[in-house]
Amino acid sequence: MLVKTKYFGEIELDEDKIITFEQGIMGFEEYKNYTILYDVEDGEKASITWLQSLEEQALAIPVINPLLVKPDYNPIVEDDLLKSLGDINEENLVILLTMTVPSDLTKMSVNLKAPFVINADTRKGCQVIAENQDYQVKFNVYSVFEKMKNEKGEN
Repeated sequence: MLVKTKYFGEIELDEDKIITFEQGIMGFEEYKNYTILYDVEDGEKASITWLQSLEEQALAIPVINPLLVKPDYNPIVEDDLLKSLGDINEENLVILLTMTVPSDLTKMSVNLKAPFVINADTRKGCQVIAENQDYQVKFNVYSVFEKMKNEKGEN
């Protein structure tokens, strides 16, 4: 299927790349179907990807694997919230965090409190609120990215 996006132009998308959020996502409950886009050209694995709405071309949310910014990330979530996703195990579980990337990059943050949880087998997802008291809505990640750049020798 052909999908129009504001930031990536028209893309050809296989049906098996569609992720359904039956309840929508926070703030955008009316949009249910998304895909994950990778903004890379050199074949290198992207740290930041995009959760792109298939119903609203301007809705593309930067997301990241939480383990890249907080290696011990382990959200506590009520099991009932995940039942609609089907059987989840280590092989099919995908967790993503939303990112905020302001013009002042030193204030770049991720939301540890409200991750997206996706079952890769059923391609169903939901956004949940983690019960962990120490998880912040705005967890600064600028220093994490600077460290990653230094380790790659990009500075």
